[in-house]
Amino acid sequence: MNPVEVQQGDSAIVLGIPHTGTGLPSDIAANLNARGRELTDTDWHIHRLYEGLLSEVTTVRATFHRYVIDANRDPSGRSMYPHQNTTDLVPLTDFDGNSIWEQPPSEAEILRRKTLYHAPFHDALAGEIGRVYRRHGIVILFDCHSIRSRIPFLFEGTLPDFNIGSNESRACDRSIERCVREICEAVEGYRTVVNARFRGGWTTRHYGRPGVNQHAIQMELAQSTYLVSEKAPWKYDDVKASRLRKHLSQILNALVELVPSLKEKLDNGS
Repeated sequence: MNPVEVQQGDSAIVLGIPHTGTGLPSDIAANLNARGRELTDTDWHIHRLYEGLLSEVTTVRATFHRYVIDANRDPSGRSMYPHQNTTDLVPLTDFDGNSIWEQPPSEAEILRRKTLYHAPFHDALAGEIGRVYRRHGIVILFDCHSIRSRIPFLFEGTLPDFNIGSNESRACDRSIERCVREICEAVEGYRTVVNARFRGGWTTRHYGRPGVNQHAIQMELAQSTYLVSEKAPWKYDDVKASRLRKHLSQILNALVELVPSLKEKLDNGS
């Protein structure tokens, strides 16, 4: 199994898609329990949701499931959300706190998975970020995620529809955060929050270097915005998705329009 799929484009935008993959090598699948094999915590259909929204966009997508290893976690194992319930680099539980393994992976096995899956994904992502940056002198990584809207183990109540994360405005220029927030807030019938429960995972925090015009921002969508139901078989809702795609396209195209002003800002030292 190739752990990563890359589609190269010529715009200044890179889409990171780390959690839509459902690939499970047979030796790893054999150690999951019945709950784990349901793959409940997948970012279902996110690659389909974003497909074709922006001309010449670069996409880097993990094909392996996050239960193999989580491509949006710090490879050191450090928690992104200390003192809050979350899942590990190689999750031992699902988002509901239930065990997913018959035989949990050893430290040696986790190291093997870092080498075979986590590292190749980030080698590819870093390579594309570098290529786009050399081409344009700027790059904006838009990290694409989704999650069930109600998960008591992780957060109280119902998650807003648009969950924007910029690591407390440290991962991107404030104009990028403001652009995304204002578009989302203007959409009737959707709720928006910035840097709340999801402030940006390791990908956003690691690659966001706004001081040199390498920007990163995470969008965590509530799956209720584009699925028929937030349970198996996780069916894609064409009507919901069509409406949502219009707004996501607006966001991505607005970010493209920001590129000249961001370059000028850096060039002027402001």
